[in-house]
Amino acid sequence: MNYKDVIKEIDGQIKQLAEARRVLAGLNIRGSGKGARKISAAGRRRIAAAQRKRWAKVRASKK
Repeated sequence: MNYKDVIKEIDGQIKQLAEARRVLAGLNIRGSGKGARKISAAGRRRIAAAQRKRWAKVRASKK
């Protein structure tokens, strides 16, 4: 095995380690590892409408 083959093998191992590091760094220990969830505008509107309905119910019960 000459030095060029050794360098090629080391480079391959470095690529594998870099990929493993990237995967591990992207994991969220408390969650599923998918990162932050994003909610659509329609979802935000639906949640806001439900909250307004709950507030209206509380206000109505105070009268």
